[in-house]
Order: sequence, then structure tokens, then C-alpha cells
Amino acid sequence: MNNSIRTYNKIHSEVGIKIAPFDVAKRYTKPHKHNKYLEIIYFVKGSGFHHMDMVSHSIEPPLLFFVKKDEVHHWEITTKPKGYVIIIKESFLERTLDKYINSQLIKLNNCQKIKVNDGDKSLKALFKALCWEMDQVNLNQEAVEGGLKAILSKMVKYATLQGGENTDRTMQFVNLLSENLKNNVAFYAEALNTTSQNLNALCHKVFNKTASDVIAEHIIMEVKRQLAYTNKPISEIAYDLEFKDTSHFTKYFKRYTQLTPLQYRKKLVLS
Repeated sequence: MNNSIRTYNKIHSEVGIKIAPFDVAKRYTKPHKHNKYLEIIYFVKGSGFHHMDMVSHSIEPPLLFFVKKDEVHHWEITTKPKGYVIIIKESFLERTLDKYINSQLIKLNNCQKIKVNDGDKSLKALFKALCWEMDQVNLNQEAVEGGLKAILSKMVKYATLQGGENTDRTMQFVNLLSENLKNNVAFYAEALNTTSQNLNALCHKVFNKTASDVIAEHIIMEVKRQLAYTNKPISEIAYDLEFKDTSHFTKYFKRYTQLTPLQYRKKLVLS
């Protein structure tokens, strides 16, 4: 027995995303977790079990698995599998300017297994097309993000129809975060016609986080985008996000990243 859980790092951080056919050599693996990346697996053939955080899921294609970072899982596949894998690093999500991708991933946060309709040919075509795109000499980032959005959209639709934990109010909360970012739980509770206590309870149930932490994830992601893709002064970014002053904003950002906004921007320039 190991003293710690194995942690895999399947792709280089500078790449950010990997889309490929499922590796048939991975039929049996030891329990492990991922180093700051999430994984989407789509099976069209195969049988056996996928063990995820003490829950065993039977593999009955066509179906999708959604493995979040730090979620411990391992495979026990008894027949030759066929399918596809998408690996998404945090670095990819930080670089993308498309908020839709991040919001869709949050909507899937409480899903592990999603059943796919037998007649759904477009999902397989999307995975196959993205595999082809990843093999191009000059990767088209917009094409990859477009295909990924289409896949995530279908996953969310399936998860909703299958009665996932993400309720309509959860969807509304995520949409509000994408449209209007404020470091204020009461603001979102009022907009959703509920109380701060109820919103916290919902976030604990769906995300296993407080409402403040869910809001913080969105704020930190947006700040990173602003620091990476604009020349806005730190004070202006703080003002846009309605922080009371730059000092408070700097402490808030450092609490979640261990860097000040200025240090983070300088790090981006050096890299």
C-alpha cells in the first residue's frame, strides 16, 4: 500500500488540452488522481467497471464519464474498449476567453456518468473531428474550443434529462456569474429569489463548496484573463469587479493564487 495516492500528469502544461482515442492499454489501472486536469471519456465499445471515489460504475456504452481533478479513480475494463478521451488542464481554462466552456464544466461538476442515446451519431463525429484537428501541424484553437463547446453542450443536456443534481437554480446561478461578477453572495441570492443560507446549501450539495468559493473561482478566472489579455491597471480591474480598494483586491487574489496580481502578470510575461 502506498503512503499517498498516485498523481498522474498526462500532458505538458503548455499544451493545455489533449484529445485522442482511448488507450486500450489502460484497461486495468491502479487508483490515482490527476494533477490539475479533468478528463472526459466517451465509450462506444467495452465492458467492465470504472471506480470513482468509492463508487463503481458499470461500463455499458455508449456513455460518458466526467473525472474531475483530485477525484480518485481506476479502470477495470474486461473487453477491448473503443472510445475517446479529452484531457483539459487548468492552464487551458485560464487561457480561453470563452466563458461558456468554464460555465458548462461547472454545470457538470456533480456528474460522474452520463448515458448517451444509442442513435446519437453526432457526438462520436465531434470526438473524431477533434482528434483530427489535434493532429494538424498548426493547431486551430478556435476550432478546438468550438468542438469542445458542442460536446459539453450535449453532455449538459443529457445530464439534465437524466436528473442530475444541477437544478434550474444552479444553472441560473452559473449564468449570473458569467454575466455579472460580484464578490457578494447576498446579491446572487436576491437575484435568484432565495436566501444566502439556501444558496450556500445548494452550493454545498452541487459543488461541495460554499457560495463564496464558487464566486471566487469565477472572479479569479476573470482576473487572470484580464491580467493576461489586457493592459488594464490593477486598480481598474479591481474597480470593474467592485472591490472597495486595490489593497483588498490584491489580498483577495493572493489568497487564492499565492501571488499578487502584479506578480502573476510578470510571471506571464517571463513565461
